[in-house]
Amino acid sequence: HYDYWSDSLKPSVLVDSGADLLTYGMGERVVLDIARAMHNGYNLNLLRKLRQVAFLADDRYVDSLGDEALRLHGFEKCLKDRRAFGENFVRIETESNRMEARTLVEPVGDRFVVINPPYPKLSEQELDHSFGLPYTRLPHPRYNGKGDIPAYEMIKFSVNLHRGCFGGCAFCTISAHQGKFISSRSEESVLREVSKIIAMPDFKGYLSDLGGPSANMYRMTGKKSAACRVCKRPSCLWPSVCPNMQVDHRPLIHLYRAVDRMPGIKRSFIGSGVRYDLLLHRNDDEKLNAASREYTEELVARHVSGRLKVAPEHTSPQVLQCMRK
Repeated sequence: HYDYWSDSLKPSVLVDSGADLLTYGMGERVVLDIARAMHNGYNLNLLRKLRQVAFLADDRYVDSLGDEALRLHGFEKCLKDRRAFGENFVRIETESNRMEARTLVEPVGDRFVVINPPYPKLSEQELDHSFGLPYTRLPHPRYNGKGDIPAYEMIKFSVNLHRGCFGGCAFCTISAHQGKFISSRSEESVLREVSKIIAMPDFKGYLSDLGGPSANMYRMTGKKSAACRVCKRPSCLWPSVCPNMQVDHRPLIHLYRAVDRMPGIKRSFIGSGVRYDLLLHRNDDEKLNAASREYTEELVARHVSGRLKVAPEHTSPQVLQCMRK
């Protein structure tokens, strides 16, 4: 990875840290699987079989993977050749956007970094369970007595509705740790969390965000999963909205209104970024087009504090093209 503090290319954190195992992405499944694997003691061979982990291995292990693994340019080659580093990035990004990714292998010195593919996206029930755990909703105790934390104040009364993003913007790494495919919480799970926020002693009735990586992708998915399974596109929206994408804002409209009807809620805002291309997209089904218009009206009239914001890159078509927006 490129380290901007030292303006240099660094090897995997596994090399510098000496760690046996590195996990990546959202950790619910992998943490449980590591705990199960270590229940009867430390066994690196068992841990190496888990998904969503990375580790250092020798050439004999890598040879055992066969042709299924994707070989990347080595670290030493990337130090000498920027194009090799760029090609690695493209290959890694492509795999992170696939429904079924391959194992990645990168030479570094006389060893190899091996990255096992991620787990499939969480089901609604699994995501509900994760969000239903007894979180304190407080910053880490190490910050006690150190004053306000701006980032915490911003999200203190916010609710995350879903995980993943199919926008595929060129500057974003959401797909690398959450994936391109959306996992959404049930409406009941969201309302239970809002109830907990309402009961917080300093809550004044205003939710700062009902959002996600992109605010208006709740419950959106491909119409035909077989098409998604073979797709390698980094974005389902660029250069045009995929015809297989189900652009339906009705579940989100229903959820917004259910939250706003709750006693103790004065107003709920949408602080996460909104994909305007989804609002403007014209479907073959006129009911979906009507729902997009209704969502836009709902958003503007009830869920923003005066105006919708547009990022500065939208003044330049050339910049947008580079950013996949």
